[in-house]
Amino acid sequence: MEQAYTGRANGAVAHGEKPRLGFWALFNMSFGFFGIQIGFALQNSNMSRVFQTLGASLDTLPVLWIAAPLTGLIVQPIIGHLSDRTWGRLGRRRPYFLTGAILAATALFLIPEAPGFGAPLLFAAAMLWLLDASLNISMEPFRAFVGDMLRTDQHAAGYAVQTAFIGAGAVVGSIFPWLLDQYGVANVASGGGIPDTVRYSFWAGGAALLVAVLWTVLTTREYSPEQQAAFAQSAVATPQAEHQAAPLASKSYLSSILWIAAGIIVVLLVEPFQLKIEIEFLGAMLIVYGALSAIAIFMARQGRGANMLSSIVGDFSGMPPVMKRLALVQFFSWSSLFIMWIYSGPIVSQYFFGSTDTASQAYNDGANWWSLIYTIENAVAAVAALAVLPWLSRKIGQVGTHMVALLCGAAGFLGYFALRDPNLLIVCEILKGIAWASILAMPYAILASNLPQAKLGVYMGLFNIFIVVPQLLVATVMGSIMEAFFPTQPIWTMLFAAGSWIIAALAMLRVRAAL
Repeated sequence: MEQAYTGRANGAVAHGEKPRLGFWALFNMSFGFFGIQIGFALQNSNMSRVFQTLGASLDTLPVLWIAAPLTGLIVQPIIGHLSDRTWGRLGRRRPYFLTGAILAATALFLIPEAPGFGAPLLFAAAMLWLLDASLNISMEPFRAFVGDMLRTDQHAAGYAVQTAFIGAGAVVGSIFPWLLDQYGVANVASGGGIPDTVRYSFWAGGAALLVAVLWTVLTTREYSPEQQAAFAQSAVATPQAEHQAAPLASKSYLSSILWIAAGIIVVLLVEPFQLKIEIEFLGAMLIVYGALSAIAIFMARQGRGANMLSSIVGDFSGMPPVMKRLALVQFFSWSSLFIMWIYSGPIVSQYFFGSTDTASQAYNDGANWWSLIYTIENAVAAVAALAVLPWLSRKIGQVGTHMVALLCGAAGFLGYFALRDPNLLIVCEILKGIAWASILAMPYAILASNLPQAKLGVYMGLFNIFIVVPQLLVATVMGSIMEAFFPTQPIWTMLFAAGSWIIAALAMLRVRAAL
């Protein structure tokens, strides 16, 4: 396969455009994403169960989960910047695929061993931090890989295949514990430890992740910087830092000061209002961003704008209007998703199986049922990405499609209030699966159609910030809301999630106005 890529690439240089790649080339390029999503699915559907098994209370779950969005916020822009400027024997993106996969597999193998450590809950939280950071190291370059390897008229097909692998990987990762239970593997551990269904799922998932990423690394060969430069429409090899240096140098320090002041105010409000301590993470995040933006402005004014910090801050501050409006949609879309990942497992066990005792059969049956119906949600997303959404988009457009999908998802969250038969939750997950597929596809399709091709890769990387920021806010704020108003009733988080997706759907009207 590598020789086939090389031959087509060399021929393409002479004609000034990238070659059209066939199905198996698209398959090989994105198969690694299948493994990465297995890791994410195991994390999203099981870490609350692991934390509660190790003694975490319901109101401490958000702060334990804070590692996931925080690592994404830090890692994604940095890895995106570095991978644009990397070239070696494995190419530009593949070194990051492989490094992230090795680290993520290590974390998946170690998480089930947390009870054997002196501070098991702290160890599990640290391993979640490592796992999420490692998955982001692999995932971010995979998004750029499509732009690197495919001509413009194949971008949609490339992202569709990625989305299908996201759904398929999530199905495999989510169904592991339930499937093992069906084959007689112990679903309740003696002494309140981590059940064998979870233990073996993490180990199998780590192996699958590593094999899938190795498949992509070994069956694909990237275009060299010289080849990329020869393509008439390619912009991958052109660093973007210098293009934002002048606008950044002209900015005042006022916005930086306001960010820092807002962070200080948030920190100072924690004690007098008896807010949860994790609110300080939110304040610290605002302070750090304000300080970094001030440093970036200073460096740009000194004529040193061609650096990673100034590049990231400059491009972030220079986002086009369509991207800014879609950012609001992403913010509310991913707020709901993070609420779902934290609370859905405990909600299913408590309200549909009648138990909050992590050592009970009922609690663990509920946890496995959540894993199974979450599998259905992801299976629906995989099918919808390739069939339902393209058809609907042709009928009512990309903006209308995303609005409809988000409203379907909101109805799925509201179903948790109206239903008490766990079997009927399958309907809720089908509706949420449609929304999940659209979240993975429609915003990126809209951006690809309305952003300058020369900066598409940079903006796609920065767009992911609006995935992790809402997760950070949920992790820092939701615990305080739950403790103050609904200390033993996590079902109310589903109302927050439904409302958030309704707001996201309405925010799409502003996107339509900007197109």
